[in-house]
Amino acid sequence: MSGVEVITFGCRLNTYESEVMRAEAEKAGLNNAILVNTCAVTGEAVRQARQAIRRARRENPHARIIVTGCAAQTEKETFAGMAEVDAVLGNEEKLTSASYRALPDFGVSAEEKLRVNDIMSVRATAPQMVKHIDGHVRAFIQVQNGCDHRCTFCIIPYGRGNSRSVPMGAVVEQARRLTEGGYREIVLTGVDATSYGADLPGQPSLGYLAKTLLRQVPEILRLRLSSIDSIEADKHLWDLIAGEPRFMPHLHLSLQHGDDMILKRMKRRHSRAEALAFTEQARRLRPEIAFGADVIAGFPTETEEMFENAATLAEEAGISFLHVFPYSPRPGTPAARMPQVDRAVVKDRAARLRARGDVLHRAHLDRMVGTEQAIIVENNGMAHTENFSLVAAPRLVPRELKRVMITGHNGKHLEMQVASALAPSRAA
Repeated sequence: MSGVEVITFGCRLNTYESEVMRAEAEKAGLNNAILVNTCAVTGEAVRQARQAIRRARRENPHARIIVTGCAAQTEKETFAGMAEVDAVLGNEEKLTSASYRALPDFGVSAEEKLRVNDIMSVRATAPQMVKHIDGHVRAFIQVQNGCDHRCTFCIIPYGRGNSRSVPMGAVVEQARRLTEGGYREIVLTGVDATSYGADLPGQPSLGYLAKTLLRQVPEILRLRLSSIDSIEADKHLWDLIAGEPRFMPHLHLSLQHGDDMILKRMKRRHSRAEALAFTEQARRLRPEIAFGADVIAGFPTETEEMFENAATLAEEAGISFLHVFPYSPRPGTPAARMPQVDRAVVKDRAARLRARGDVLHRAHLDRMVGTEQAIIVENNGMAHTENFSLVAAPRLVPRELKRVMITGHNGKHLEMQVASALAPSRAA
């Protein structure tokens, strides 16, 4: 092979950072290299990364393989000990060209492979400028990194460090660059995005940042948030939900569970009632809004009744896009030391929760049939509505904005007929 190939696991922030990594590695003159940007959110994610590394080595025996990302930060010795790996970079090191110029030679020891500093010592996040996001018609902008919270199941703060925000001016500049490059939809992303601004002068909130972006970059036609912690929603975010048509009616919520005792044991900051109050208020302000949510099945000490509370919360909150994670103990976290639920029970509960999520998703698609929707066409013949529902859009031009009539669905995605072109003021 030639050039730089990037294999990405995990969140949208990793997707964004992979483009930064590619650019910095190429700037450093790296060639014939594979960068593996790992995720540490579950043990399965780490296993998949190791499997991908072995496959990459079999298929590219002479390439240099550099491993980075959250799993490399939290389990650096594990990856350094793999014979297939030539170097391990930390989450901070992966974003600078100097790291790629200072790589060790082939055949060095595991200790010499390591280029991983203490992520907890990092106090600022430098703005990372990219011109495009490979393979995507929507562009991601990193506005925040790290997390100050310590949920008992989560290893991510030890991979990302404490919360730190990108200054608003840099975010605006990046948005201008991306819209000039043809992107019509922007997604603001971070590890704990709703904590944005606490470390900046004046402590601007995520909602205030979004308002500022839409005001200063009118070329943005759609603005989304990648994921939010609903307990941190502020007045500016509520204003956007209620009255800003360019702020998309879709929010992905970090719920994690629906039982108050489990939420306390997870060290989450919201209650079941607060989660329901948030979705009810958002739906009152924006009736067409749709919600996604992350929920963990089989958390330590979870009883059948507690599990049922999680399932019914998804139904009562009207979650249309349910992301289910079977609990996976992460060494070094408090939850890993709690009484564990039998793995077979965890697997069964996750399957049952996914099945209920499928029912909720089908009901959401049913409600969409017969409505007229605005879509942006993707590169793969699919598209997304404003509330992030997936639509089959064969033969339409990628990045094109269309109004379509939803005619049906197959249980997974919507089907459509083109209704008309968007009004010039929206498509300009």
